[in-house]
Amino acid sequence: MAESSILKFQGSNYLRQRLVLSTLSGCETTISNIRDDTDEPGLTEYEAGLIRLLDKMTNGSTIHINETATKLYYNPGILEGGKVSHDCSLQRSIGYYLEPIIMLAPFAKEPFEVTLTGITNGTDDPSVDHYRMCTVPLLKKFIPSQIQLKINKRGFPPSGGGEIYFSCSVMRKMKPLQLTDPGKVKKIRGILCAQSIPKAYLNRITSSCRASLNPALPDVYIFLDSSRAKDELSKGYSLLLASESTTGVTHAVDVSLASLAMGEDVLPEEFGSRAVQLLFEEILKGGCADSVDQPICLLFMALGDKDVSKIQLGNLTEYTREFLRNIKAFFGQVYKIESKRVEVGDLEHIENTLSCLGVGYCNYSKGMK
Repeated sequence: MAESSILKFQGSNYLRQRLVLSTLSGCETTISNIRDDTDEPGLTEYEAGLIRLLDKMTNGSTIHINETATKLYYNPGILEGGKVSHDCSLQRSIGYYLEPIIMLAPFAKEPFEVTLTGITNGTDDPSVDHYRMCTVPLLKKFIPSQIQLKINKRGFPPSGGGEIYFSCSVMRKMKPLQLTDPGKVKKIRGILCAQSIPKAYLNRITSSCRASLNPALPDVYIFLDSSRAKDELSKGYSLLLASESTTGVTHAVDVSLASLAMGEDVLPEEFGSRAVQLLFEEILKGGCADSVDQPICLLFMALGDKDVSKIQLGNLTEYTREFLRNIKAFFGQVYKIESKRVEVGDLEHIENTLSCLGVGYCNYSKGMK
């Protein structure tokens, strides 16, 4: 490929987005100046782990990294599918690696069966519970086939020890979709998972959550997943709260002590009430996908059949805005965005309706023998 046809980027920000879109588009990509002006220049351990994972998932990829790891050249191969196992870096949680897997898996030659080990409930990335309870139901609107995400074992920072299994059927074409009705919240579910934490402390958290949620609606249930296995490597706890609407739209938040910037001496009642407040804020943002799932929806809309797809979203995150720029760079895809201010009582939020004409992406590898 000619030098002029290689897409060039600078910096370490949004590395996942660029590698995923490079893999799907088949475009050669060069990323330079990766932390070259810092005390620790070059790719981090978790970014190098992501590159190794993409190499396992593809056949024929060419990857070059210079001696200082400040420049990366990536020429993607074909998404093969099949069984893949990967030990995730303990610098980030499994959620960091799960997002690109979800984006790539439907377009492989054969169905993927991926096993990841590491931290299932971290602080910097969405938990595996978020992807299981919120993202997978959303995926099924685009992919009417079998998707499975199973947590075999939980792991908390800093030592990890968790394991998850993900499988997804392949698609030849992604169908266009219209998601414009968020509906009304009809129920709330939660998962409070913990290792080596007294059960009485956890019960106080769930009671605090119910005390805040039940006045709003009666259908509230919080599951408790607590264990004291001998091989636990780290103690900790985290809470996921997810709402489901009358139209099947889910919004979720992950909450931990680190994400709330609370000390270890925080009262469980404070932790629970703050978690509920964050869920209400996420619901108030509106839309048919929460903040974490915005890029996944926009990707599948762009790659859909040559028909119009439309989705209603709340406030676009900075990560989503950059994703829109990167989709344009790799696929030439642009979206029509219509924004309006919506008032709910004394509060207000921005409601964005995004529509695009799919590029007609076709997975020609599917079914080939």
